[in-house]
Amino acid sequence: MSKPIQVALIGNPNTGKTSIFNELTGLNQKVGNYPGITVDKKQGAFYINKNTKVQLLDLPGTYSLNTTSLDESVAKEVLLNKNNPDYPDVAVVVVDVENLKRNLLLFTQIKDLGIPTILAINMADRMSRTGIELDIVALEKALDTKIALVSARKGTGIQELKNLIGNYKDLSSKPATQVSNIDPTYFEKLNQAFPKENLYKLWVVITEEFQNPRLEKKLIQSAESFNTKSLTALKKMQHRETVLRYKFINDCLKKALQIKPDQAKGLTATLDRILTHKIFGYLIFATILLIIFQVIYDWSGIPMDFIDAQFAAWSEWLKTILPAGTLTDLITDGIVAGIGGVVIFIPQIAFLFLFISILEESGYMSRVVFLMDRIMRPFGLSGKSVVPLISGTACAIPAVMAARNIDSWKERLIAILVVPFTTCSARLPVYLIIIALVIPEGSWFGISFQALSLMGLYLLGFAAALGAAWLLKLFFKSPNRQFFLIELPNYKTPLPKNVGLTVWEKTKSFVLGAGKIILAISIVIWFLAAHGPGDQFNKAEEIVSTTHGKNLNEEDLQQQIAAHQLRHSYIGILGSSIEPVIRPLGYDWKIGIALITSFAAREVFVGTLATIYSVSDEDQDTIKNRMEADLRPDNGKPLFDLPTGVSLLLFYAFAMQCMSTLAIVKRETNGWKWPVYQFIAMTTIAYVAALVAYQILK
Repeated sequence: MSKPIQVALIGNPNTGKTSIFNELTGLNQKVGNYPGITVDKKQGAFYINKNTKVQLLDLPGTYSLNTTSLDESVAKEVLLNKNNPDYPDVAVVVVDVENLKRNLLLFTQIKDLGIPTILAINMADRMSRTGIELDIVALEKALDTKIALVSARKGTGIQELKNLIGNYKDLSSKPATQVSNIDPTYFEKLNQAFPKENLYKLWVVITEEFQNPRLEKKLIQSAESFNTKSLTALKKMQHRETVLRYKFINDCLKKALQIKPDQAKGLTATLDRILTHKIFGYLIFATILLIIFQVIYDWSGIPMDFIDAQFAAWSEWLKTILPAGTLTDLITDGIVAGIGGVVIFIPQIAFLFLFISILEESGYMSRVVFLMDRIMRPFGLSGKSVVPLISGTACAIPAVMAARNIDSWKERLIAILVVPFTTCSARLPVYLIIIALVIPEGSWFGISFQALSLMGLYLLGFAAALGAAWLLKLFFKSPNRQFFLIELPNYKTPLPKNVGLTVWEKTKSFVLGAGKIILAISIVIWFLAAHGPGDQFNKAEEIVSTTHGKNLNEEDLQQQIAAHQLRHSYIGILGSSIEPVIRPLGYDWKIGIALITSFAAREVFVGTLATIYSVSDEDQDTIKNRMEADLRPDNGKPLFDLPTGVSLLLFYAFAMQCMSTLAIVKRETNGWKWPVYQFIAMTTIAYVAALVAYQILK
């Protein structure tokens, strides 16, 4: 078999590039990150015939090679650096048949780099509806390339595109334009200084606003040593280059393109006026979100309960067939429970990204981004940040992953760092039992105090997220951009294949990425809770039986033994050791243990207290009664009074009590630096808020 053909797939955003990638590769694809930068690196493979394999790289969408950010420069780096392992043998530039003029700017730039280039004109199925007529032969001659007329929606033209890729050696490598015409004297000197280098490649490096460390050192050194022009002069030359390219594109399209009036644009304009209206637009978006999250809660509950039950049954089954001992406990209570803690999130992640993908594919999400930008901008966020913030009310894990849609790295990082402030569903068990304990019954204008308290916690979470974003904006010195440009794509019916592949990729990414970390931490927590030093732990059954055995039935006796062991386990000792630190918040060692174990997941707080108070964690009323009856040993007053309850509510409102979220933040930021900062900052805020509340209310 011959060496695989390296192909780079590139194009403007919203040209259907991802759809073509999916059509070519199907499930034979993988997603990673480019070295040194958290931008998706999407790769796939397919065969043209049994002897010809193609490695396809889907580059991030970009409008031109005149990029202004590190994220956008990823595509440029791959195309400029011949030492890059992904450097293409051939580039496939995807363009939208309805936006040929604008899309072809990038095509001419890539062709000028000397890379064999194929033009894939997508959305051919819309040509008859939009009155577009194309003379492909004339356009191929004018652009000096080969063209595949493709409809990713209907799957047409894909085989033709594969054939063109297989015959890429027949393509012309001649430049589309003569960039030297913008300043002949300057480029003549550049050519004399570096006669063996591609002139346009050198020009692209010279005009880069910041030096990309991943480019060839030789190119960077050449650019730095030659260039003597000011930034203003270079910008003027770039402008002349753009004018030159559009003159060439206009001349090409005059020979090959005819457009009749498009009646469909009137309907699009009407929908845009409604969906981006300054009042109705927000109401429509809020209604859509309410429906989505209600459906997520309704639909994910059944599979999550099923997964939980299956892993519990699996654990019990393994206990019956494996010999009793530490290894069996590790497998059943550590590994199986840890895997279950990963898998149980899959329904929420899958359903959330199902709806996000549908909104994106339809073109509506771009309208939402445009609509929300004005509100989010003062806080250092863009309109794209609204999706992660609101989806955080379901679960912070998919919400952090949803931040991938944010282009700017600073805005994306701010969104990732503040998303955990929003009240997720895992906090609800904690909120509900504490509110029931400490918030008195009664109502205000027909709304109960307890319901108002719960609503207040949700609002507090959003306020904290926006406040933290504003502070981070100051820290990052991220200036407010006065102009926000976004393309509003045509409305389309979502392709089921694209939606399905997106859900598959995101879910698989979570399971394989964050899952390993979650499993490891779960095993550590299990070990600390299942082992302890000395006789108080090892002889717990004997001690409890002697002290309480005669007064308890078998079930209560086992609960008391479990509680005694937990109290004297390593994690119990750890809980007792932090008691001096948490006592100013109104907490004792029992709450301390619950705080530590709930780092695995916030809702574990209730289960831990259930074990300590010797009741089943499904018996909420009994837990509440036992907690309500618990007294402080020093003064005989209730442990869970109003000051302690409010302190706990505020602590869980602000604290990063979720290892799964930390794991996914680590994955999304490519290291432990930001998750550690995030954990320290949120814990500090939570501690101070809980301390102030308790000291004032007590």
